[in-house]
Amino acid sequence: MKLKQETRVLRRKAVESLKATTAAFNSPHDEGRVTQVLLCLQHSFEMLLKAALVHESISVFDRKSGRSIGFEACVRQASNSPHVKLGEADAGTLRAIDAMRDDEQHWFNEVSEQLLYLRTRAGLTLFDDLLDRVFDEKLADHLPQRVLPLSVDPPRDLDVLVDEEYSQIAALLKPGRRARHEAQARIRTLLAMEAHVEPDVRVSTRDVNRVARGIKEGRPCIEVFPRLVDIATQLDGEGVTLKVHFAKKAGAPVRYVSDESVPAAAIREVDLEKKFHMSARDLARSLDLSEPRSTALRRHLGVDDDPTSRHVFVFDSQRIPRFSDNALRKMRQAQETLDMAQIWKHHRPVGVKVLPKCPVQGCAST
Repeated sequence: MKLKQETRVLRRKAVESLKATTAAFNSPHDEGRVTQVLLCLQHSFEMLLKAALVHESISVFDRKSGRSIGFEACVRQASNSPHVKLGEADAGTLRAIDAMRDDEQHWFNEVSEQLLYLRTRAGLTLFDDLLDRVFDEKLADHLPQRVLPLSVDPPRDLDVLVDEEYSQIAALLKPGRRARHEAQARIRTLLAMEAHVEPDVRVSTRDVNRVARGIKEGRPCIEVFPRLVDIATQLDGEGVTLKVHFAKKAGAPVRYVSDESVPAAAIREVDLEKKFHMSARDLARSLDLSEPRSTALRRHLGVDDDPTSRHVFVFDSQRIPRFSDNALRKMRQAQETLDMAQIWKHHRPVGVKVLPKCPVQGCAST
């Protein structure tokens, strides 16, 4: 496959960081081991995603600052790319790795050996999938045959691991233990794993303290970590051929903060500015539509009435609407199947006569 020079450099850096990840994981030295594994693993994916985006001629530079985009923006770009095709479960795996790396790099957390194995093994599986999907290569093409990717005891079920971690945290928080810092470090690790099913939250001290209070009050795990119940691991193969995928459990319930059954200990903070990061102009540009036609499509789909797709920020007398990736996905899927001529005819913006009823099936206004 013929590659651009920048793509080759980025892909090489990605593979080098992944090799450093496996070397750190298998190291006989414990000092700094977890830190090196998480930092190198996160870096390997940022380089790989940028290599894939550059390969598809997608810009990886911020228009305002002129600097290369960060990890979260890379995941977003790859999720919206029709070529990279980063799925929701894959994006969740990457966000969880990034959240754990963030705490390890800027503060500290405590990661058990089994959780570190599952996280790293899932990373290797996804890295191999992305290499194959974008570059038609396998990870084995870049590793000597003598190399054992990861060596550890066989992984246990995720639910069992979470229960074990929860029990250890509860024991550390008992009066007289004087181990609150270790308990908080373990809480941060479990909160970071929630990124698999909720991409718009970040682990904060307030979240950690809130969860710690819930555990000290004797609340069950399902109440203080409600999103972890929705995560499952899928294991295929064994030994060196083992593949690990994290996925959302089928039929997992949707929970709302307004639901009185959800205790305060389970409520997480959301950075709305990160979730709703696109202006109407950005949204139209991403869809390759003019702003008026993008507005017509939003009206047809009822995007502006969907709280997961649009949020209005209020600053004094200003009201500024912003849109999420959910809006972009919904509109991009609609473009592939709907008659845009009919949608424009019946939903064109103010100033042009709008017909009373849109004949396109599924229209939000009918």
